[in-house]
Amino acid sequence: MGRGRQKAKHTKVARELKYFSPDTNLDALERELAGNARLEEDLEAWPEYAQYDKYGDDDEEKSNIA
Repeated sequence: MGRGRQKAKHTKVARELKYFSPDTNLDALERELAGNARLEEDLEAWPEYAQYDKYGDDDEEKSNIA
C-alpha cells in the first residue's frame, strides 16, 4: 500500500472529524461547570482535613501563574 492511499484515508478521517457535530448534552455540561458544590461535599465527608482547605487557594494561584 502506497503513501497515497494512506494520505487519502487520513484526509477522509480528518474531514469527518472536522464536520462531525454530536448532540450537546446540556445537562452534563451544566453539571461540569457547576462543579464547586462537590468540593463542599468532600469537605463535609472529611472534616478532619477541612483545616487544610485554606492552602488549596494558594495552590490554584501558583498553577495559574505557571
